[in-house]
Amino acid sequence: MSNLDTRPDEVVCGGRRAVPAEPVHETLPGREVLLGESTVVRRLLPTLGRRLVGAWCFLDHYGPDDIADAAGMQVPPHPHTGLQTVSWLLDGEVLHRDSLGSLATIRPGELGLMTAGAAIAHSEESPPVHPALLHGTQLWVALPDADRHVRPAFEHHPDLPVLTERGLSATVLLGTLAGATSPGTTYTPLVGADLTLAARAATRLPLEPDFEYAVLSAAGAAEIDGAPLALGALMYLGTGRTELPIRTDAAARLLLLGGEPFAEQIVMWWNFVARSHDEIAAARAEWADGGRFGTVHGYHGERLPAPALPATQLKPRGRTR
Repeated sequence: MSNLDTRPDEVVCGGRRAVPAEPVHETLPGREVLLGESTVVRRLLPTLGRRLVGAWCFLDHYGPDDIADAAGMQVPPHPHTGLQTVSWLLDGEVLHRDSLGSLATIRPGELGLMTAGAAIAHSEESPPVHPALLHGTQLWVALPDADRHVRPAFEHHPDLPVLTERGLSATVLLGTLAGATSPGTTYTPLVGADLTLAARAATRLPLEPDFEYAVLSAAGAAEIDGAPLALGALMYLGTGRTELPIRTDAAARLLLLGGEPFAEQIVMWWNFVARSHDEIAAARAEWADGGRFGTVHGYHGERLPAPALPATQLKPRGRTR
């Protein structure tokens, strides 16, 4: 998925200095962004207050939207470098195409994982015949310096490990949770899990004390370690936890994100993750000139033009604003 801001900020984030060494409860504000022609998303990372959770550096939550009589998601071909994209649906279908020639329809409970590495381009759209509802998340994972120039790749995993206990079903979409490991390729220690909770559920999830965590409420509300989490909110939880108590009054759907704090500083702008302003500028120029990103075949429409670069060089500001 693309960052379609016409004037995106260029920010530096990463490093361990701003990672709290104890559990916290921070509710992070999101902002509405128009994605493509018709889809409005809530951007929760990066946001005021925090830019990273482990290597997770971008989180959009969209829907549920009624697209029965609409085209649905229409995101034209656009480029990526230095990151992985994670497509996770709760309702609906998304058709993925990329410059490797990949073609896959992502459905709820299936992992669409694209490793951009050195360079890739892709498009995302609702199929011509599609379900009435569209609801999901799009996430990015920053690649560490040693791996950020790997060859691009796309993975589609329809079968993922599911943990069940009374009142809880947890699908591990990336990384490892409670001994269950996703088949998706990772480059840093992290976890992503979709938690479906029944009404009046009370459970405790085992966590890694060296990881930092955050929880998104995608449907319903919950109580996280005694703190209320409202629908659509993202709660940052810090580090130092060995377990996470969760309880609900009504049924809820949560997304747990976590990972070892990302020690490197990264530069994010538009759809690129790099290490300097000059790298960002070079990637933008190559997309504009039709360079290393390749061609997405089969998408009926023009590719996405790159916005103008900011007039000034970035100023490093760390993990938090």
